Amino acid sequence: MRLPGARSVTLRLTLLFASASGVVLMVLGMVVGHLVERHFAELDTEMLSGKLELARHVLGQVHTAADLQALTPRVEAAFVGDHELSLRIRATDGTILYASPDADFPRVSTDPGGVAGLVHAADGRELRVLAGSAPLGMQVPPVLVELATDLVHHQHFMSSFRAALWATVGLAAFVTGLMGWAVARRGLAPLRAITSDAARLTAERLDWRVPVDSVPQELAEVAVALNQMLARLERSFRRLSDFSSDLAHELRTPLSNLLTQTQVTLSQPRSAAQYRDTLASNAEEYERLSRTISDMLFLAKAENDLMVPQREPVDLREEVETMLEFYGNLAEEKSIVVSVSGQASVAGDRLMLRRAIGNLLSNACRHTPVAGAISVVLSSVPGGGTTITVRNTGETIDAQHLPHLFDRFYRADAARRRDAEGAGLGLAITRSILRAHGGAASARSSDGVTEFELTLPA
Repeated sequence: MRLPGARSVTLRLTLLFASASGVVLMVLGMVVGHLVERHFAELDTEMLSGKLELARHVLGQVHTAADLQALTPRVEAAFVGDHELSLRIRATDGTILYASPDADFPRVSTDPGGVAGLVHAADGRELRVLAGSAPLGMQVPPVLVELATDLVHHQHFMSSFRAALWATVGLAAFVTGLMGWAVARRGLAPLRAITSDAARLTAERLDWRVPVDSVPQELAEVAVALNQMLARLERSFRRLSDFSSDLAHELRTPLSNLLTQTQVTLSQPRSAAQYRDTLASNAEEYERLSRTISDMLFLAKAENDLMVPQREPVDLREEVETMLEFYGNLAEEKSIVVSVSGQASVAGDRLMLRRAIGNLLSNACRHTPVAGAISVVLSSVPGGGTTITVRNTGETIDAQHLPHLFDRFYRADAARRRDAEGAGLGLAITRSILRAHGGAASARSSDGVTEFELTLPA
């Protein structure tokens, strides 16, 4: 499909090829024409120089006044057959001693040393003239010999040459344009193939990639960039699909509970206390829905790199102790021993880091058995950076579940059961916060001890 206002690359390359060949041929023709004209000038000068020597030889045989009177037949005999040559001989006082019938060209110079140039005859013809002195065979000053040759034949040749040159340039430009069009069409064929394949992309076919090995080197970078873009689109579309599926699945149960409970309550008259109990129960479900929606919005922003943490100095030991005070009552109810060790400070968003640590502590408190233990260890890693390790006792999590613990709504039922308070998004939010800070989150579990480790860069 051709877009309005779009310029064809094939047409532009065709015009470029035609213009380039036309300019090159035109410059080449001008250079050749100049060389031809120069060659003609050298030939004319050489011929006139030879005729000047011949005239000097004839004039050197003039020894007496009688010989001077018989100069005309001597010169005509010497130059017989030179119909394109005009000859004029002048004395030092300007008297014309001899002049051929067509010697009507203007005087070139009075310098007897010899000079050559171009002049125009009275009838408009362009002549090449050579003048030089010639001594006589008698005791008189040298005379001035002026020779001229007509350039009409040369001019006819150059006119034909220029006409042929322009015709050749035009034809060559046309042929080169056709060849350029064919080359451009063939060279852009891989690009058209990519365009054709990309036009068939759909939401179900986002796994298609441009075969980089089959495209020209000039398009390889474009193909790689397109493949990377398609990979990002595929990941984003998959996240969006998973996000929508998870959200619909997670909201379906509380909404169904709310609908069922409301329908049952409205099925027959109830007392005011019963209505209050129903509304209170509904309010709890609404709060849970509100938390779930808020967490999902947070994750959506984090996965699209819209969460930009504010950088400020954060004392992690102080933040952990504050969070332990908050969860202290829950730990006391289950006789859980809580401890913190180490000291570390980082530059990060205080509220986001507090939420990440709080999610791990809340998770540990829920899944630590009675009389268990929770410990938080702050430490530095070689090369810079800080780790926050939250360790708790309890059931060992199977290895197959560990890589998925930070996924949205993931449930390792055999190891950890989500109670009514959790929405299944705490660990996913924790990982998103760490990624926003350039860090990472990981989990380990063995021998009844589970560790969640947060790594923050220096």
